[in-house]
Amino acid sequence: QVQLVESGGGLVQAGGSLRLSCAASGSTFSVLTMGWYRQAPGKQRELVARMTIGGDTNYADSVKGRFTISRDNAKNTVYLEMNSLKAEDTAVYYCYAVYSVLGQYWGQGTQVTVSS
Repeated sequence: QVQLVESGGGLVQAGGSLRLSCAASGSTFSVLTMGWYRQAPGKQRELVARMTIGGDTNYADSVKGRFTISRDNAKNTVYLEMNSLKAEDTAVYYCYAVYSVLGQYWGQGTQVTVSS
């Protein structure tokens, strides 16, 4: 059974940094894409960043230059380095993974709160 376990959320002051991690396990199928969405109260879930198995990346315009996504394919783990955090980055961050054959799975979410 596929599981995505996230860690690294928390409370940080504006201008600070956090690093999120997400480890996928439970299948031998290839993980084609891993990434992060976020959802703030009263808002729709939005893509933050994603990375393919080949290393291609996409970022939301609002985080370009501040957030960096990386992954360890051997460990099926994705990271999100978040710098220069702003109050508007406050949200629940959800990791996701797209597996070959199996489809998409989600993590349970981790809260990131940026105090201004």
